[in-house]
Amino acid sequence: MVESKPSIASSKRAGGDGIPEVFLSDEQDDVPIELARWRSLALSALSHEGVRGLCELTIYFVDETAIADLNQEHMGKMGPTDVLAFPLDGVECTEIQGPGAITRGPARPHHDHDDMPLLLGDVFVCPAVARQQAPSHAGTLDDELALLIVHGILHVLGHDHAEESEATKMREREMTILSQFHWGGPPPSEFTQEHTQ
Repeated sequence: MVESKPSIASSKRAGGDGIPEVFLSDEQDDVPIELARWRSLALSALSHEGVRGLCELTIYFVDETAIADLNQEHMGKMGPTDVLAFPLDGVECTEIQGPGAITRGPARPHHDHDDMPLLLGDVFVCPAVARQQAPSHAGTLDDELALLIVHGILHVLGHDHAEESEATKMREREMTILSQFHWGGPPPSEFTQEHTQ
């Protein structure tokens, strides 16, 4: 699995009034994707991690060419990978000064940043790569996709696995979320064996 860009999103767990939104886009033809099901898992993962308020996360399911291009452009690595996460650090809103900025009309209210969604980031998952590595990693394609989605979300929220202690903590969070929201109970034994190796 690939590291994400650094993020401060983990310290910003709430947007304005509202609820988290997860948008999904299936931009590949290799593997059928149940968007509603994966959206539910993503929302559950965000809730479990304490994300509240108006915020947005986007998950893209892409083909090998698209993820290879992203991998090279943003991570400096060649070839397709399973998941990439791109955290965003919130909303930046500026008022552009132009010809209409000075007016004799009534004063316009300033933007209320509390009413704007916190943009958590984007997660890109490659189902074709997931299908290839599932037998030697999570066991089944279903479990592999679930793992990659949760893994990407944790990266967006600021978790990483560069150090062994970070990797252990991230694995534990993944297992907790998957056990509660993907399996509805303890993980299958083959998943535990494959994922912890």
